[in-house]
Amino acid sequence: MIARYQTPEMARLWSEESRYRMWARVEAYALEAWEALGEVPKGLSARLLAKLEEKPLDGAFARRVAELEAVTRHDLVAFTRALAEWTGDEEVGRYLHLGLTSSDIVDTAQNALLVEALGLVLEELKGVEEALKALALRHKHTPAIARTHGVHAEPTSFGLRFLSFLAAFQRDEERLKRARETIGVAMLSGSVGNYAHVPPEVEAHVARRLGLRPEPISTQVVPRDRHAEVMAALAILGGNIERVAVELRHLQRTEVLEAQEPFHEGQTGSSSMPHKKNPVGLENLTGVARLLRGYLQPALEDIALWHERDISHSSVERVILPDATTLAHYALRRLKGILEGLEVFEENLARNLDLTRGLVYSQQVLNALIARGLSRDKAYALVQRNALRSWKEGKSFLELLEADPENPLKGKELRALFDPKPFLRHVDAIYARFGL
Repeated sequence: MIARYQTPEMARLWSEESRYRMWARVEAYALEAWEALGEVPKGLSARLLAKLEEKPLDGAFARRVAELEAVTRHDLVAFTRALAEWTGDEEVGRYLHLGLTSSDIVDTAQNALLVEALGLVLEELKGVEEALKALALRHKHTPAIARTHGVHAEPTSFGLRFLSFLAAFQRDEERLKRARETIGVAMLSGSVGNYAHVPPEVEAHVARRLGLRPEPISTQVVPRDRHAEVMAALAILGGNIERVAVELRHLQRTEVLEAQEPFHEGQTGSSSMPHKKNPVGLENLTGVARLLRGYLQPALEDIALWHERDISHSSVERVILPDATTLAHYALRRLKGILEGLEVFEENLARNLDLTRGLVYSQQVLNALIARGLSRDKAYALVQRNALRSWKEGKSFLELLEADPENPLKGKELRALFDPKPFLRHVDAIYARFGL
């Protein structure tokens, strides 16, 4: 991921050094298991782990791996050779990677890193949920116009839209937790996945040490539907991020201006028009969401590999797994900041509620006419002809209805129908579903 969209936590997690440290841990835990089985001399794993604690693998080690890979054309072989050199311990070097194949190390380490990455995403998601909850509660009883097809529909609670976003992100949270559980498997099953050279006990031990579960059945790789599930959860998360971004971008339009993303001191909106306050953060999140969805397709393509394995998935995953988790982390952090600093203009909410001169109360009038005994068709025709006249002539809907001789509703009874409060009478019940 380019530096612009990295977060410090994800940059550290997906760094080359971090990846090599995780590979080394897998190798060390495998040595522990072999020692417990009595197949290698005691103390090898302890020496390796102590060395890793004393002197973590760093940039110099990564450069040495790169030098060796230029010759071997194989990253794991280059890594094991560099690790043996780095330990300076001939006996440890002799037993490194015993009975294992490259994917045993790479897949297990990658899954362990993905579990950590999803944990970071979930932490950031909690902040977004808290920001949405605060907005939902603050505007629980704030009347606003709801829109369908982009057209004014009826009054609603302004807070309900934030509660709806919160519910979607809570579903994202559950999806991400399931995906983290799905990807949380270790695999050390050998060259074609049948444990011919490494017993299942080694896999079980390494899994336990990493806080993972053994993969029930592998080939030479962990089945890639697991990774696709992670990417699907992140893609849906991106969709919900964009849902919020698109809504708030609309609300920031000059003609609407019901809400506005934060505009900080010293910020400029345009290089040529000093008056501009553009929703650049929200537009950025819309673009990021497109990327998050785009990463799903190659993950789905990775599911069908040749026979026990090929490595067509490898180049894909080196890009999409760090990029998608990093982008999700970045996007949630940026969205949280926007929500926490969101400006809501209640005077514009009230203005827009009355923009159609009362037309948004047409269903209230329709239902009242039906209650008075008119047939639905007759009531609908009465309301519609006055509504269309209001649209065309720019006149008050209430005044046109008052003057209509066929309308039995008059005076105080009619005016009472032009009140947003009844539209909010069940809002408390909706919030109660979320314990709010």
